[in-house]
Amino acid sequence: MKISFLGLGKLGLPCAEAVAQKNHDVTGYDVANVKSDLVAVKQTIREAVQDRDIVFVAVPTPHHPDYDGRQPTAHLEPKDFSYDIVIDVLREADRHMNNKQLLVLISTVLPGTTRREFVPLIKNARFVYNPYLIAMGTVAWDMVNPEMVMVGTEDGTKTGDAKQLIDFYATVMENHPRYEVGTWDECECIKIFYNTFISMKIGFVNMIQDVAEKQGNIDVDVVTEALASSKQRIISKRYMTAGMGDGGACHPRDNIALRWMAQKLDLKYDIFDAIMNAREVQAKNLAMYLVKLAEENDLPIMLNGVAYKPGVPYVDGSYSLLVGHYCKELGYDCMKVDPHVFPDTGPYSAVVLLAHEELYCKLNDDSIIVDPWRNFQSKTFKVIHYGNTR
Repeated sequence: MKISFLGLGKLGLPCAEAVAQKNHDVTGYDVANVKSDLVAVKQTIREAVQDRDIVFVAVPTPHHPDYDGRQPTAHLEPKDFSYDIVIDVLREADRHMNNKQLLVLISTVLPGTTRREFVPLIKNARFVYNPYLIAMGTVAWDMVNPEMVMVGTEDGTKTGDAKQLIDFYATVMENHPRYEVGTWDECECIKIFYNTFISMKIGFVNMIQDVAEKQGNIDVDVVTEALASSKQRIISKRYMTAGMGDGGACHPRDNIALRWMAQKLDLKYDIFDAIMNAREVQAKNLAMYLVKLAEENDLPIMLNGVAYKPGVPYVDGSYSLLVGHYCKELGYDCMKVDPHVFPDTGPYSAVVLLAHEELYCKLNDDSIIVDPWRNFQSKTFKVIHYGNTR
């Protein structure tokens, strides 16, 4: 195929050369004086995109150098990336392309940016968002051996444009990666939260290292190896489905105790406070959502499931009751139903929080079910899958 890479820097040039080594005809463009034995470097974007099947935009979305992490950044004002270079290159590339050509952006951006900032610029070419999972130093290998390939389209379906891109990658990849096809916004999320998940893991294990140093009698590697070998609940898909928050007799109280330990050991940072604060703010966000629905539909609120998990009578650390607490602060004292705590059969008319996935009572037809697990289906009631805003 005829391919072009606009941006031949630390990312673009190794990727372009990796594609050229797979017997594709590759051109490229960069503002710097770049030379390559494998890529035909052009003097203008217009020349680089001429007669190309797919054009990849691989330009940076930089911050000011003060934000690159080699010096402290926590005290600096948070800022979005700069998209000026991406906007200029997309606009100029599209100006010289047509609807037979596919324009693909691979740069990292925040969720919502593509739909808001970039897509309105595209007048001629077809467009896909396709961020790369690549590490500096192994770019060429990562390009042809990715863990996954993200393909973002307007509505998240496998369009003809997505298929064209996937068919191209089939000629390049040396492994057999999975393809994650989603909306532009979903692929933006996957890319940036993938990176942040890694940062979170590193920060967490290094916190254990700090505890080992300050507490004594702890080999950090013994602890982290035990955690990393826990395939049931830690290194697995478990707890990677968004829904109700953390609960039970152990987890919230453990984090409270660990907050005390962080202060006692003078760690000078408190991951546990952030975890507990997030838990409470997320519960309040859900409560506000329920209250808004209740007000709009003149209905009470019901908590379907108040034990901390289904099948037990224990309410210690119940996230459902925490949501109910915030509903009460907002003026709604919630009804409660749970076969092990508050058995009842109804029927009721209510905005129902499906805290447990099984519906525990009969409902009248005017009820609204809010399902944070996004599995419940009904032809009788209105069902809202909380967390799915497609």
